[in-house]
Amino acid sequence: MITSINKVSYPNTLIVILAQGEGESKFEEKADVTRVTDEKGKLTGFNFFNVNEVLDYDKLPNGQVKLDAEQVAALNKKLAEAGFSDKLEVAKPTLVYGYVKSCEVHPDSDHLHITQIDVGDGQDHQIVCGAPNIAEGQKVVVALPGTLMPNGAQIWPGALRGVESDGMICSARELGLAHAPQKRGIMVVPDTFKVGDEFEPTKCDELLASGVITL
Repeated sequence: MITSINKVSYPNTLIVILAQGEGESKFEEKADVTRVTDEKGKLTGFNFFNVNEVLDYDKLPNGQVKLDAEQVAALNKKLAEAGFSDKLEVAKPTLVYGYVKSCEVHPDSDHLHITQIDVGDGQDHQIVCGAPNIAEGQKVVVALPGTLMPNGAQIWPGALRGVESDGMICSARELGLAHAPQKRGIMVVPDTFKVGDEFEPTKCDELLASGVITL
């Protein structure tokens, strides 16, 4: 779940994106809430207008918003009052540390690799990666589906050269780190980092600056 606010272009509005839609979007409006579905009827998100009546708008950041349990409960109450039966859930971290369990050459590419990544949730995530330095046994930063990247890009399941990919393995530049090296390659974090923990930008940037992380 991606939640964000643009206080300049769309003031007093909370945008909730739940999934990537297919085709033309459809909208159902009730009592300051717009329910968004794709052409197949799949729920893809909500827009909450006059959100200051539900949340403390002045304390919300401009940009991505990480909602706590109390805030999600308030939004669910608003959905129910508007007549929608859907319920939002507190979002789990989607930008996390992962372990590269395997790395194989893509059968239809001379530079892509197919990896199996452990992010601590009990299942392997297949991610196609084009970084030249990707290798089995690394610990890396993984953007799972539902991640909003610093540059505004949204990460959703997809396919590269016909192979399903469930997220992205990140470079320091893609993570927006100030000391990111100006060369291609994913960022490999120290083995001491715990799989599944949420990515810590300040910590990783300090390690880049000190030379502990070199790419």
